[in-house]
Amino acid sequence: MRANAARIHGRGKVAVSELELPDIGPDELLLRVVSSSMCLSTYKALSLGEEHKRVPDDIEATPVMTGHEFAGTLEEVGHELSDRFTAGQSVAILPTMGLPSGYSPGYSYPYFGGDTTYCVVPRIAIDKGCVLPYDGGYYANASLAEPMSCIIGAFRSSYHTEPLVREHKMGIKPGGSLALLGSGGAMGIGAIDYALHGPVRPRLVVAVDVSTERLQRLRALFPPEDAAAHGTQLVYLNAADIDARAPLQNLVDNKGFDDVVVFAAVRQLVETGDAILGRDGCLNFFAGPTDRSFAAGLNLYNVHYESTHAVGTSGGSRADMEESLWLSASGSLNPSRMVTHVGGLSAVPDALMGLPSFTGGKILIYPHIEMELTAITEFFPRAAIDSRFATLAELCAGQDNIWNQAAEEYVLTAFG
Repeated sequence: MRANAARIHGRGKVAVSELELPDIGPDELLLRVVSSSMCLSTYKALSLGEEHKRVPDDIEATPVMTGHEFAGTLEEVGHELSDRFTAGQSVAILPTMGLPSGYSPGYSYPYFGGDTTYCVVPRIAIDKGCVLPYDGGYYANASLAEPMSCIIGAFRSSYHTEPLVREHKMGIKPGGSLALLGSGGAMGIGAIDYALHGPVRPRLVVAVDVSTERLQRLRALFPPEDAAAHGTQLVYLNAADIDARAPLQNLVDNKGFDDVVVFAAVRQLVETGDAILGRDGCLNFFAGPTDRSFAAGLNLYNVHYESTHAVGTSGGSRADMEESLWLSASGSLNPSRMVTHVGGLSAVPDALMGLPSFTGGKILIYPHIEMELTAITEFFPRAAIDSRFATLAELCAGQDNIWNQAAEEYVLTAFG
């Protein structure tokens, strides 16, 4: 089987090329990748190369496939797995196979990743329960179940305590106050969606960012009046030219927030999050820095006397991803709200290299189509030179310019 794949060849080196996949073994699967969404974590692997803890030392000689948020259909099933999987079956891949330091698809394997037309799923992924059957026909949300699982895992990993009781109550505080700092990007979109529509609902959610454009998009996706109808006060705060601490504290009568999630590795943002914690408040440092010496100040007086605390999370568990898939299938969540750009496999290298300065949401890759990376908002303008984009524009316009299953089905046919 020959495949086309985007692979990392060393620090700062990524390219799409054709390669020969090995025949699958009796305990392996051949996956036809349908969709793969892009994560900043892949850029971190690209920028660090072999210094990244999940990237092999021999990457220049044996490049690795990129992409760890992906879903598709099983093309072949090894005979030892015929009682568990069938050819043609749809599956989503959970990449957290060996955390904290083990190998993962998209970082570590020459034949296992999402930015490819086909890949070989090794036995270790199957043994660890990382191949999840997916009954839905919409592959974008199956791919996006992985980033959504990271958000679910973060919310579940926050915790609260009672004085002199040596137990942690896991999860954000029900009916509490939640501040999302640096939340204008894709993961912030997912976090707002989960906070408003997940099983634990805060009474107050404040989304903070420094981009007026991003905040306007958040407001369009999640109108405060819709949140209020379901019992949650949703506030958007532009912190571009202000110290956000005072206006944030005013929203909670200077009592501090129960939960704070930080979405960008910026020292000032972390210290703002710490400063607005209330008693027993939990700060979740969700952002993953590339600088191994990244540090920020915490108020240790409050740690001692006010029981404030901090956690950090990376990735989601199988249970987190299963919840994401279920909530998406039921219509409670729509991870496709994260998507702002769509393209084919050839768009991966440039998109990856430009991720640090990318201001959109999620990039969604369909490896089997020929299409340059295009913003959903550019579909109508592009229709003047390619009539296929007119259809895509209409399909998205009918869904408030959100990527959707009908658009996916069309792009796979029209651009394939």
